[in-house]
Parts: sequence; C-alpha cells; structure tokens
Amino acid sequence: MKKIKNGTSLLGIFSKTPTAGFETIQEIQSFTDANAAVDRIEEIYRHNTVRIQEAFDRLSQEEKLDQQSLTSLAQATYPFVGIRIETKDLNNDPSFSYGLALEAGTYGTTVTRPDIFKDYYREQIGLLIERHKVPIIVGVSDEPIPMPFVIEHTPSELNPEQLWQVQNYFVLPNLSRLDDDIPNCIASRTHHNFRPLSLFSGERIDFSLQRLHHYTATAPEHFQSFILLTNYQRYVEAFIEFGKSQISQDSEYTELVLPGNVIIQRGHGMPIEQVLKHMPQMPAYHLKRKDGQGITFINIGVGPSNAKTITDHLAVLRPHCWLMLGHCAGLRSTQVLGDYILAHAYVREDNVLDQDLPRWVPLPAIAEVQVALQTAVANVLHNSGPMLKTQMRTGTIMTTDNRNWELRTKELYERFRQSRAIAVDMESATVAANGFRFRVPYGTLLCISDKPIHGEIKLRGMANNFYQQRVKQHLEIGLEAIHLLREKGVDQLHSRKLRGFDEPPFR
Repeated sequence: MKKIKNGTSLLGIFSKTPTAGFETIQEIQSFTDANAAVDRIEEIYRHNTVRIQEAFDRLSQEEKLDQQSLTSLAQATYPFVGIRIETKDLNNDPSFSYGLALEAGTYGTTVTRPDIFKDYYREQIGLLIERHKVPIIVGVSDEPIPMPFVIEHTPSELNPEQLWQVQNYFVLPNLSRLDDDIPNCIASRTHHNFRPLSLFSGERIDFSLQRLHHYTATAPEHFQSFILLTNYQRYVEAFIEFGKSQISQDSEYTELVLPGNVIIQRGHGMPIEQVLKHMPQMPAYHLKRKDGQGITFINIGVGPSNAKTITDHLAVLRPHCWLMLGHCAGLRSTQVLGDYILAHAYVREDNVLDQDLPRWVPLPAIAEVQVALQTAVANVLHNSGPMLKTQMRTGTIMTTDNRNWELRTKELYERFRQSRAIAVDMESATVAANGFRFRVPYGTLLCISDKPIHGEIKLRGMANNFYQQRVKQHLEIGLEAIHLLREKGVDQLHSRKLRGFDEPPFR
C-alpha cells in the first residue's frame, strides 16, 4: 500500500476510498505515481504467467498436475487497473481528447503484456492521476490468462493424457468473452459493471497480438507507432531499400526487422540464412526507433477483407496513425496515370464492416493527416499552388469488394455520378472506417494505375513502366508525411472528432 509522509494510507485520504466498487478485485493497491503502478502491473503479470509456465513444464515432463498446481493455475489471472471518479473529481477542460473520464463512475479494465505496453500504460495512468487528482487502483482480476497466450506449443507433441489435462485444467481462449462491443459503442459497461477504462480487455489484446504474429510473421514487440499499408509488393521492395540505407548511416532508426523476426542492425549485413522462404499472408517490415515512433510497413494484399483483418488487430497496439498507400482506378477523363488522389471522403461498397460500423456513419477527414499528406506531395514533387493540382487531386474514393467491378460499370455509373467519386479501389474506405471505429487517425494517398472506364486498362507493359516511375516516389511521399506528423508532435494527431461523449479514458 502506498504511504504518504505521515504514514497514512492513501485509502484513508481520498473520500472513503478509492477502492469502493472494486470488491471483485483481489490484492488491491492504490497509487498516485504512474511508475509505481506500472511496476505493480508488471509484477502481477510476471507472477501469474510464471504460474502457467510452471504448470505446463510439469505437464511436459509427464507429471500429473497435483492440487497445488491446479490451485496456482486458477490464480493465473490478468492484472486489473481501475479508477473511481466522483463528480467533484471531474476535469472539464475541453482541450483534452483522452486521458480523462468524462463522467463520474467506477472505471476498470484488465491489462496485459507490460513488456510491450509499459510506456503506454505509464502515460495513460499518469494523465488520469494528474487530471483527476485521485489514485489509480491496481489489483488482480478474476479473468484468467489463456495458456496459448503465454506458451506456444504444438498439440501433436502431447500424448492423449497430456492433451486431456490441457483441455481440462488450463484455460483456453474463450471467444464468448472476446468482442468489440466497447469500440463499437454497443456496451457501456464491462462484465463486472465497470465503466470501460480502455477500448480493449487484456484477453482481446492478447488475441490480436497472436493474430498479428501469425499474419505478418513478426513479433508484436517490433511494431512501431506509425503504420504504412500498401497493396503491392513493389512498395515493400522500395521500403526495404530505404530501411537499409537508413540503418547504414547515423540516422534516427536503429534497426530493420523483416518477416521471420530477421533483424538488420547498423554495421551488420543481411542474415541471408534467416530470411523466410515462404512469406506470410500480410508480411510486415519494421524500421525501428528507440522511442517506438518508427515505421511499420505492411503489404496487406488486395481487398477489404484483408484490410479489415489487419486493422482489427493493429488497433490494440494504439498506433498514432495509419496511412494507406496504394493504387486505384481513375474515373475522370482529365486524370493521367501516375496522378495522386488524396481521399477526403469515402463511398463504402466494401461490405465487410457494416455490422460493426453502419454505412450511415460519416468518416471525417483528419485535418492534421490531410495537411501532412498534401505537404508531403508538394515537398517531394517540388510543386505547390496551382501546379500541384495538376498532379494531385482531392476527392471521394469508392471502395468495392468486387475485384472485377469493371464488368459492372453500367450499374456503377449512377453511383459514380451521385457520389462524385474520382477513383475506385478495394481497401481505403475499410482502412479509414476501422481507423474511425478504433479511434486511430487515418489517411489515404492513392496513385492512379489505370482508367478502365476511359479505355486505359492495366496491361502488363504499361503497368511495369508505371511501377518503375511511381512506386519509389509514392513511398517517399508517405515517409515524408510521417516525418511531418512526427515533427509536429503526436498529441495533435489524436483528434477529438474520433472520440464520443462517453469514451473510455485510455487513448
């Protein structure tokens, strides 16, 4: 228990208690120091994951789990963070978009992986303590940590008796506990009737961390807070070259991580023997900085399903921004192959998020991102004013789930006209919609690679010429936009327009 100078427990100072309403939480301690609170989270998480590891080690040695091991397993639960805000504690400063409770109540969430989220937890907890002048509660929840989120094992390596013990004694992921009701604005309470402190529970985060590793073939601790998404492999090749050049010189970046967790460091060559022979579905590449504000680049492939899948899981990392750099079909006769499209609105014909975010919900352009992208185009092309408009146009993007939409142009003409769409793609609206849904700043800069309705179809020779001319330049614009956003400070990125009137306090 934290003490103050006169030896009085903090529980005796703040009303009758910062712990009222947390009766289901065990080993409660209160903190007015964010560093101490995070240290306690680490201690609980480490202790409870060791319980799981030790029990599994005994099982692997073909020992039957005794009562002591079973009791220990039952206590292997997630750390809990909570705060109780009374009306007198509310902070009504309208300039804050996160880091404060907007209504009085008892807030709580389970947390996980302090090795990845330590800085994030420290920042969010520190803001709550500073702005509300009340302590944070840290304790042990009753929500079990599923064994697969701690230990990687192959069921085929276990004998039938061991498998039976795993299924009956260890906790496995329970999909009935996993949903997005909080970010989807469906649930206003957690299962213990707490107001949600965060968009995601510990188990939901762990689920996504596992999925990210599966889809990208890189460990979640390598992901950076600025994310570039593309739908073409050639952009990846250009990014790897850029990353190598940064690592070879004295730059802000410390290492480049490739799929398979292959790490290229300054002064070291490419470890060829470690490079994956078979790429994952959506390979990721991480150009890392010491502060975590480097760049993660992911080839998400083609289509809204992939776009939704990857951003569903990236969201738990609470990135500062994700940007879509891809190709599109131009719809205007005045457009030229290679022109850039800065999306300021979207027509959602992707059909993959309708149950999570109704189509009537508008997707606002994020001003800070739009300005950064436009400025980046001007800087890289060395153009501005009227001249810039000859190479870049702002407008509405239509995102479709039909790769052969060209075969339905007679049906689509009316929608093109009514929406004033200037380009068609298969990912951008999905990426933007999930950015809005998960409160992650988003933006889209596409490059016109064909104009089917005007007879300019993407043919092999024309496509190769286009790629050679535009891929490197397009990537350079995306990298420049991230540089500009980072230079202005990440706080200005997290706009209030992405948050509602009763949001969870954590960003």
